[in-house]
Amino acid sequence: MKGPRVRFAPSPTGYFHVGSARSALFNFFVARKARDGVFILRIEDTDADRNREEWVDGIVSAMQWLGLSPDEGPFRQSDNGPAHREAISQLWGAGFLYYCDCTSDLVTARKGDNKTPGYDRFCRERGLVAGPTTALRFATPTDGTTTVHDLIRGDVVFNHSVIDDFVVAKSSGAVLYALANVVDDRADRITHVIRGEEHLPNTPKQILLWTALDVVSGTRVDLPAYAHLPLLVNEQRKKLSKRKDPVSTESYRDQGFLSEAFVNYLGLLGWAPSGDIEKAPLADFIAEFRLEDVSHSPAFFDVKKLTHLNGEYIRALAPDEFIERLTPWVRPWASDWSPTDRDVPWSPEQFDEALFFLVAPLIQERIAVLGEVPAMVDFFFLSEVPYDEAAFAKTVSGNPVAIEMLRAAITAFDTAEWTSENLHRVTADVGESLGLVLRKAQAPLRCAVTGTTVGPPLFESLEILGRSVTLERLEAALRKALG
Repeated sequence: MKGPRVRFAPSPTGYFHVGSARSALFNFFVARKARDGVFILRIEDTDADRNREEWVDGIVSAMQWLGLSPDEGPFRQSDNGPAHREAISQLWGAGFLYYCDCTSDLVTARKGDNKTPGYDRFCRERGLVAGPTTALRFATPTDGTTTVHDLIRGDVVFNHSVIDDFVVAKSSGAVLYALANVVDDRADRITHVIRGEEHLPNTPKQILLWTALDVVSGTRVDLPAYAHLPLLVNEQRKKLSKRKDPVSTESYRDQGFLSEAFVNYLGLLGWAPSGDIEKAPLADFIAEFRLEDVSHSPAFFDVKKLTHLNGEYIRALAPDEFIERLTPWVRPWASDWSPTDRDVPWSPEQFDEALFFLVAPLIQERIAVLGEVPAMVDFFFLSEVPYDEAAFAKTVSGNPVAIEMLRAAITAFDTAEWTSENLHRVTADVGESLGLVLRKAQAPLRCAVTGTTVGPPLFESLEILGRSVTLERLEAALRKALG
């Protein structure tokens, strides 16, 4: 028996939604679990009015980042236009379709207070022919039911009485998603259709079309197994909103989430490996995955949990790999890809690779995403301290004791042994003489030297900066505070 043939079929009408990424991943799991499974990427680009080529590039690029390489494709649905039109011709000739010239306003007016959804079959017996204003509708049976055998939800029964005579081709001749999708799935011999639950209402229509194509083609093609994945929701347990929630996969890549951490987290949205394990190699997830074990309950897309998991992955990187993975954020000129939503704060001439090699170990334990790094280390490479003015006002200029701490530190640091351990001891001693605990004593020093109140370990940073630069910045900060 041949392995499963699955397809991921996104529409290039926007950025790569995290829900689409989860669907792609679960299809990938099914294909890779079998020795001869096949994972197909098909771009559903028949909606010419909404498609944009950059969205196609975004889909392909995001999937490469996630490591979800297709075995076949990417194919474009629009390339299969002749087969779509042939299916229309066959279905029309066999009486499964009819022409309709009803506008949406007319349909709405005829419905009145009728709560039954969809079209009222007004044109079904009118015998209209093709014309510039006639679309083609599928003649849905008026009685009976269609059952979707769903691997996640069990059998879902749809009464034909609530399925309208849906449009399969516009008056322009453009074939719509429902039919094009079925024609392509049949041609690709798809065995499993794995997609979001929002597609479940479309499924009985596609099954009706599939059965009709069996009739008109004279060839029976086995229906695929269906699996509709649970909805992704936000912390209010509402469906993720494109306008309100962070749902762009590309934005997570720009922020500096590691692809393996992102994939790991996506794999937990609606499914979990045995033993409540939340961090595991991809191969382990693939080995355990079964569609039948996927929950049908909504899955909470928890950005905080994702961020925490990403931090764990970052801390597990070998030092050299950590530095290499940071290239797009600290040396974008040396990278094939770099974030699209930010610029590096220093020039290639200002950046010092050898210095960064010393700095990187100080921050690896302190970040959750790679994009945090430039703001944490910019003071090492910029000649002017990048002051956070609000932090400076609160920590230094608005605090007379802090100003005295700067004066005393300048004197003490001038002759101190320049090691992180000794600088720590000297700062503690100076602070104690002013009635300050270490935390309070080092705060104005950090703000003076780095420009902010958070960052890598202070004393290790001072050791790397050196005595001269440190004293220059302490003196400049003192002048700034005194006006």
